[in-house]
Amino acid sequence: MIRKVIAREREGMAPPEDATGTEDDGTAGRRLLDVVAGLVAELHPGTAGPAPSLDSSFDRELALDSLSRVELVARVEAAFSVALPETVLGSAETPRELLRAVAAAQAAPGRRAGPPPAATPAAPAAQPVGSLPHRAETLIEALAHHAAANAGRTHIRFYADEGDGEVLTYGGLHGGAARVAAGLRAGGLGPGEAVILMLPTGPDYFLAFFGVLMAGGIPVPIYPPARPTQIEEHVRRHAGLARNCRAAAMITDDEARRLGRLLRSQVEGLRHVVTVAELTAAAVTADAGALPAVAAGDIAFLQYTSGSTGTPKGVTLTHANLLANVRAMGKALEVGPGDVCVSWLPLYHDMGLIGAWLGSLYHGIPLVLMAPLSFLGRPARWLHAIHRYRGTISAAPNFAYEMALRRIPERDLEGLDLASWRIAANGAEPVSPDTVRRFGERFAAFGFGRQAMMPMFGLAENCVGLAFSPLDRGPLIDRVLREPLATAGRAEPATADDPKAIEFVACGRPIPGHEMRVVDEAGREAPDRREGRLQFRGPSATSGYYRNPEATKALFSADGWLETGDRAYIADGDVYVTGRIKDIIIRAGRNIHPAEIEDAVGEHPQVRKGAVAVFGGRAADTGTERLIVLAETRRREPDALAALRADINGLIADLIGAPPDEVVLAPPNTVPKTSSGKIRRAASRELYEKGLIGRSRPAVWRQTARIALSGVGPTLRRARRRLGEWGYAAWFWLVLAVVVGPAVWLLVAGLPSARLRWRAARAGARLLFGLTGLRPRLIGAETLPPAEVPFVLVSNHMSYLDGCVLTAALPRPVAFVAKAELAPQFVAGTFLKRLGAVFVERFDARQSAADAARIAAGADGRPPLYFPEGTLTRGPGLLPFHLGAFVAAAGASLPVVPLALRGTRSVLRDGSWFPRRGRISITIGQSVSPAETAVGGDAWKTALALRDEVRRRVLELSGEPDLIGERSPLRDAGGKLP
Repeated sequence: MIRKVIAREREGMAPPEDATGTEDDGTAGRRLLDVVAGLVAELHPGTAGPAPSLDSSFDRELALDSLSRVELVARVEAAFSVALPETVLGSAETPRELLRAVAAAQAAPGRRAGPPPAATPAAPAAQPVGSLPHRAETLIEALAHHAAANAGRTHIRFYADEGDGEVLTYGGLHGGAARVAAGLRAGGLGPGEAVILMLPTGPDYFLAFFGVLMAGGIPVPIYPPARPTQIEEHVRRHAGLARNCRAAAMITDDEARRLGRLLRSQVEGLRHVVTVAELTAAAVTADAGALPAVAAGDIAFLQYTSGSTGTPKGVTLTHANLLANVRAMGKALEVGPGDVCVSWLPLYHDMGLIGAWLGSLYHGIPLVLMAPLSFLGRPARWLHAIHRYRGTISAAPNFAYEMALRRIPERDLEGLDLASWRIAANGAEPVSPDTVRRFGERFAAFGFGRQAMMPMFGLAENCVGLAFSPLDRGPLIDRVLREPLATAGRAEPATADDPKAIEFVACGRPIPGHEMRVVDEAGREAPDRREGRLQFRGPSATSGYYRNPEATKALFSADGWLETGDRAYIADGDVYVTGRIKDIIIRAGRNIHPAEIEDAVGEHPQVRKGAVAVFGGRAADTGTERLIVLAETRRREPDALAALRADINGLIADLIGAPPDEVVLAPPNTVPKTSSGKIRRAASRELYEKGLIGRSRPAVWRQTARIALSGVGPTLRRARRRLGEWGYAAWFWLVLAVVVGPAVWLLVAGLPSARLRWRAARAGARLLFGLTGLRPRLIGAETLPPAEVPFVLVSNHMSYLDGCVLTAALPRPVAFVAKAELAPQFVAGTFLKRLGAVFVERFDARQSAADAARIAAGADGRPPLYFPEGTLTRGPGLLPFHLGAFVAAAGASLPVVPLALRGTRSVLRDGSWFPRRGRISITIGQSVSPAETAVGGDAWKTALALRDEVRRRVLELSGEPDLIGERSPLRDAGGKLP
């Protein structure tokens, strides 16, 4: 995670008065070295080292990582009042090369530093298209739809500081891609062959991507090397990727052609390294024949996961997967004709490729696009682009919001207006509660609404988006007690003044058509606020990893759900991600989250920020994990290192209650990172285990004894918890099936009066819940109408326990309204009939109307109780309500009393036979009279209005997500629909 890397804000760093004048090379060099030395001193305070020279290596000698170089370039621009090209971030390896870039910029007239001044907001790049490709089955068909209907409309506007920038229309994209496809076919590309794309952000990238698709190939985006010194590592890494996907060709530009040739020498099957211009020229002179047909189930592209080691993992995504994802995200975000997307995200990453580009393409909204280096060089550009083009949707990882806070001085925000920004999606890495709070506070003065900040969760295995926060809600931060979460995985709410509480940001709820769940170690679904493995399923989900059966097998659970690789808990329908499974450290029975420790250690003044890795080291004899902290520092003196280790031990002991097992202090640039700057903890562990870093280990017998002792308690506690869960489930079914169930059934079937039968059922239900420790809590009993007033009860439906719970808790007998299919059944039908249930026909409209009239006439003075959802779902959420209860109530002018059940789904979930302990409550709301919702004399409209009002109240009382309009979440494992 890239967080808190920049040492301080640039606020107040105005260029010196003499900076604009001519100065000799010696003076300029000294001034530049002063800037370099100042930054190095801030990044590594208290460390003594040689003063930087013009030929000092930024990497080896000065230990400046990618984001530190971004800050350095920004300071140099401010000091010399110049604007340096973004390529300097990757090309300059020494202060001397940076000095040459400054001289070149000073010699170029008209160049200015900083973002363009805020101006009157421009109109969107183009008017959005009016119709969407709802019937498209492939991305090619989606583009063809827009190209046919809106060929001349702007699809992408490439951002420029001055002027309106280059434009790519729908027609231009379609025609240019067709020419690239013809060139690929002429070059011998066969259907299903992979083509690597290593291109910068620009028109050629988009022509190449769709050109490969039209030619029947599979695009494989990869990232270019950040610096020339990384060529060897880059080639070695991507050679394995190219061999895995069996790439037949590579499309690049003239600047990276040499790198492409090096890659080709490492991969036997890579036949061609070409540019878009060469493919377009070849299409003119060659007859490529007809382009192949492409189907919905064909692979649309391979997304290789960043930071992976060993065998490359290419996520297989089909056209159907991608269209399902962009459609679901568009629905969740309510994307409409007035939206404008602004993005700087790299196109080799799913968030930029799918979320920004393909999402904009499908929904026909303008995309304003800038290169990632343009943002990194001057983060203010991002916000000014939103202002300038009235951007409404823009997404970024958390570190980008942090950079905007730290690296944009107030003077660069003058005139800025962010009021149009309605969706500020924050994802792709852990979302910091502190960042979202401070971003909302600082930019509120510039029109940014806190409700626009939208934490989200996604992963390449589901294309990109999986869970979004509700629109206009803003970030929801959950404070939980540290000890129960660490020792038992319980996310218990903490008070606002608890100094040791852990904060997590809600990442939202599944997008339409998709599901998420949390499971325990045994694969059973966990109740609310219980941490476990986060799984998902839906139409966007991948079928696996390309040519990697072992990784694919590990991706799927036994019942077909996909593993996210994250630990999380769910509360009130929102998912809270607590960390990566492979990164969680289990020590002394506690779950330790590395990111929290890394952030805390990184704040130490003698530790390099953003260069701390926390991981577990497994002891060979016991299997218990050790907590290891790897931190970069420039200090090398033994006394200073010993003092730093003591500081880190004390800091971590204060944070989690115990010190780490080992603190390894390493020189700068030891901690491995991904291409996007995230800490590679697995790679750090590998370096440690190979003995390449760190101090000597204690004696084997001492390590073994200590680990064995610390592992006894956690092992016993885990075994006790699992045994307790199995024991509770067995006890529950013993009580229900042996002790209570048969006796109550016989009493209800045999007792002569309805009153006695109801009393027997209630006594049995209360005995069941008493013996199993559930004891439902009734809230609001005083709001029920008097006994002499007829009314209708309506409740949400969460579990097969609901009827039993209501029987035990309600203060008076009711008449359950049950589906007619149950009536002929001997066990269930006999019991319900004797209990006075009313059976209704669900599928015969005429009979259903007659049933409603019959129920309204009364049921021996007992109020009828409906479950208007008509079915259950295993996931949280309130389904649409059927009309029967409300037609009956409106027809007889009876008030409707809303009931809200909570907790029964967590105790016994639909599709599961494994009951759990939990808290159950029933809340009775204020009744709603048909007179309150009357629509003239129209009984039908009155019933509709009554339904909507009652459902609104049940939704509010239950705290459940609203599932109206969603499709797949309504369908359970058995294929049932309401």
